[in-house]
Amino acid sequence: MDISRRAFTAALAGAAATLPFIKAGTAAAADKVVRIGYQKYGTLVLLKGKGSLESKLQAIGYSVEWTEFPGGPQLLEALNAGAVDFGSTGETPPIFAQAASAPLVYVAHEPPAPRGEAILVAKDSPIKAVADLKGKKVAFNKGSNVHYLLVKALEEAGLTYADIEPSFLAPADGRAAFEQGAVDAWVIWDPFQAAAEEAIEARELRNGEGIVPNHQFYLGTKTLVDGHAEAVDTVIAAIAEIDEWAKADVSAAAKELSPLVGIPEPVLVKALERQSYGVKSLDDTVVAQQQAIADTFFELQLIPKKVTIADAVRRAKA
Repeated sequence: MDISRRAFTAALAGAAATLPFIKAGTAAAADKVVRIGYQKYGTLVLLKGKGSLESKLQAIGYSVEWTEFPGGPQLLEALNAGAVDFGSTGETPPIFAQAASAPLVYVAHEPPAPRGEAILVAKDSPIKAVADLKGKKVAFNKGSNVHYLLVKALEEAGLTYADIEPSFLAPADGRAAFEQGAVDAWVIWDPFQAAAEEAIEARELRNGEGIVPNHQFYLGTKTLVDGHAEAVDTVIAAIAEIDEWAKADVSAAAKELSPLVGIPEPVLVKALERQSYGVKSLDDTVVAQQQAIADTFFELQLIPKKVTIADAVRRAKA
């Protein structure tokens, strides 16, 4: 599992270089354009669908460009390569990115949502407990939130990461492998988790309650955060508005989100009820929780160097 910094950085750059939307050497924020990366779920999708951010940014002289990514690692590869300025991911992708010297800043976070990710097995699987995963093939997106969930769940069950056979698959490929029986378990987050539970009656083996917080973080490049504070504040304020609306009416949020992501409303209601709401700046507790994840990944040799989370945090204004 030992990964050299050079190889890790090259892997990030190589993956990002294949993305067609990268504008080499361009800092979009300098052109008064905030380029936002989003995943196929969550508050940023709702914000994009509402169209409310465009007018708020226009009022201060900025525009916005949106790009969808299949997962947090891919989004932060693009941020590291200078293709996007802002985005949202779970806990683990920014740690991998920070270890690769990506110029990122933690801007804000959502409260913990530990039920929004889980280890799933087939409904008729003989696996009844996490301890039964010893020697089994487990699918998950490498470098995503669920990577840490798996590590902590194994630890809780008296196993180590070396006791399972990891299969690194993005959500769509993970679902296919899981349905075909090519893997014994799948570690995944909502709404993919809820979709598998509803469509194929996947059984939850362990969610994050009691072992991982499962935060969502909003991240920006140093160029954006240091040089365009008003634009960043405007984006966060717009996210806060969407959060309040979604929390107050989950059914309405699911109805609006469904055609945007191609997932049935009942599945989204289930997922949104497990989501957390209330964007805020990082405090010492959240920084310490994130640091614990980074330290664990360094001990497992999953990242090439130690990282200090506090060095990359935008603190709340006094």
